[in-house]
Amino acid sequence: MSTDTTASVSTHILDTSIGRPAGGLAVSLSARGGSGAQWAVLGGSATDADGRCKDLPALPEGTTHVRLDFATEAYFTADKQADAQQDAPANRDSGAAGAFFPEVAITFAVVPGEHYHVPLLLNPFGYSVYRGS
Repeated sequence: MSTDTTASVSTHILDTSIGRPAGGLAVSLSARGGSGAQWAVLGGSATDADGRCKDLPALPEGTTHVRLDFATEAYFTADKQADAQQDAPANRDSGAAGAFFPEVAITFAVVPGEHYHVPLLLNPFGYSVYRGS
């Protein structure tokens, strides 16, 4: 949870190609304190059956920028996803790896005292992200 001196982050992922939450997708959280600072990996999680990461680590005091890294290739190349996709074959136009976007990295600015919910709408050939509530 955010405090007066820190921000907090949450996310969830919806797989729009199958119309369901994206469960089991690995997410990594990194932070830095200024535009020129080095990124520090704080930890990670994986989405639950509802597509949510409920255990992302807290942001350290002084954090000004956050990066969420979503491991989409492993998610889309898993057997369960290849069978579930209806109109988007896993290997179409994506090369040998089977995922057009093997990872999605979202970077955003934060201010202390605010909570940032960052949903990812995902399909094999595109994604959208926004600041949620």
